[in-house]
Amino acid sequence: MKLDNRVAIVSGGAQGIGLAIAQDLVARGASVVIVDSGVSISGEPAQPGLADQVVKSLPRAAAVCGDIAELAQSAVALAQQRFGAVDIVVNNAAIIRDGFIFKSDPAAWDAVLRTNLTGAQRLLAAATPVMRDQAKSGRSPGSIVNIVSTAGIYGNLGQSAYGAAKAGLIGLTRVAALDLARSGIRCNAVAPFAATRVTESIKPANDAQAAYKEKALKVPAAYVARLVSFLASEAAASVNGQLFGVRGREVFVFSQPRPKEKVVQPRDGFDAALMKQLEPGFADLVTDLEAFSGDPIL
Repeated sequence: MKLDNRVAIVSGGAQGIGLAIAQDLVARGASVVIVDSGVSISGEPAQPGLADQVVKSLPRAAAVCGDIAELAQSAVALAQQRFGAVDIVVNNAAIIRDGFIFKSDPAAWDAVLRTNLTGAQRLLAAATPVMRDQAKSGRSPGSIVNIVSTAGIYGNLGQSAYGAAKAGLIGLTRVAALDLARSGIRCNAVAPFAATRVTESIKPANDAQAAYKEKALKVPAAYVARLVSFLASEAAASVNGQLFGVRGREVFVFSQPRPKEKVVQPRDGFDAALMKQLEPGFADLVTDLEAFSGDPIL
């Protein structure tokens, strides 16, 4: 898992899980460009120069302070100019603005999608041509890790924007993995469970969700960072297009949507009885908070 002479870009890397990832990458020998706008969890201005402050405590680190959707090219250029390459991309930047779908705010939707999904696409669009050219020139192929959420898999109350953005990021992971496979560049996704600003913002709707919040706030982000560093290393050269979860010491791989049951419609119209045959394949309508309300292993 050594990352000597590797160069990483970590969006949202100045706090929370992103900072833990940046610190772990540096500890394993990588150079890191942190891109962070220093906003609050809802995307409001909070600490505009935070990334500059953070890199002062890290060796081999540089900062881009601002919106990843606007500054993706700048981040890639800085990584090349300062450290000579781009080998690792971690799309971690995220904000959250909750609201029930029947009370949805278009501006909130746009802001969340821009940071959580569009920003990730822009960074990959800027970084992957460089990564492909490096691989063609004989440099060891790089790795992409997208930080997603179980809210994009299970759903959660009032999180239409956040859940949709994270589900979109899972789709982007699969497409990038396919697009880059011939170059040897991998792309995987990680759904983290840890004490973060997102966890702190949870407003439990029932006892199970309250239990989830209480337990998740005890889980350090370092466990997530370890898996990301592994996926970024050559030790994970055969791992591509997968969706992982980290919950303390637990690491699991999620199944991805594939047909579970199949029926054939009659030619003369749809028969409601067919739906009964499909029911064994139905997913339970539970939120991610309820699904993971048990005790984490620390």
